[in-house]
Amino acid sequence: MKDKIVVALGGNALGKTPVEQLQLVKQTAKPIVDLIQEGHEVVLAHGNGPQVGMINLAMSTASNSEAGTPEMPFPECGAMSQGYIGYHLQNAIREELLNRGMNTPVATVITQVIVDKEDPAFKHPTKPIGSFYSKEEAEVIMSEKGYDMVEDAGRGWRRVVASPLPIDVAEKETVMALIEKNHVVITVGGGGIPVVQEGNQLIGVPAVIDKDFASSKLAEIVDADYLIILTAVEQVAINYGKPDEKWLKELSIEECNQYISEGHFAPGSMLPKVQAAMKFATSKPGRRALITSLEKAADGIEGKTGTLIKM
Repeated sequence: MKDKIVVALGGNALGKTPVEQLQLVKQTAKPIVDLIQEGHEVVLAHGNGPQVGMINLAMSTASNSEAGTPEMPFPECGAMSQGYIGYHLQNAIREELLNRGMNTPVATVITQVIVDKEDPAFKHPTKPIGSFYSKEEAEVIMSEKGYDMVEDAGRGWRRVVASPLPIDVAEKETVMALIEKNHVVITVGGGGIPVVQEGNQLIGVPAVIDKDFASSKLAEIVDADYLIILTAVEQVAINYGKPDEKWLKELSIEECNQYISEGHFAPGSMLPKVQAAMKFATSKPGRRALITSLEKAADGIEGKTGTLIKM
């Protein structure tokens, strides 16, 4: 039986520069096309941490230069990252498909993800973005622009923005129409452009939506059978890096909650992946989430590896 699969690819797997990314996506495309060649419907989501940071830094530097380039709002930086990452991914996947004699269309959808303007995350911004500043510079920026800024691990002061939970995908009908026509769709890039809804208007907000939670919400919306969250390791582990390290092939929701309460999963690393996997797996009977590495995705679907999370 072939499945509808949403694959969440990390932004760090795409490199730190456009040139590096252009090379890496050729390798990224191969295991993605393996899944397509096996007959699965594949929807691809991706992160954008390094990329949107690079764009934001470049635009911020340009706006402070003698050129007087207009400052670029953060949602627009996210849209830029979606565009150029999608451009690289869709071309690499298209080329790999054609190399295998498969004429499957591939398209990137610039995607807005709706968040709740009352989300508590907006009152407690935690996601650092952009340039580093001295304390004195940060105080001026906070006074002039109203930004929230914090000291970041001894490296200087940085702006922080909220990381709200996704509640809907604005372009969901477009995404689903393309899936129904057997297109490979790249969407909710970087977690999506965060927007709030006011009447008929969607308004971009300075925030970063976790791409694993956005991918989980997308997988719910398109009624996927599988959510595959890709990471650097083949399986999830408890006591990671310790002598009693244990790799896990399957996790129940109860076990996930137990290990989370025991602090086994790092907040900035494995924790959001496990939480997003749990959210999808509990959204409807029969849905399954898999956490594994890119290279092992196809093997994971066949039950050979990875960590499977299900009801």
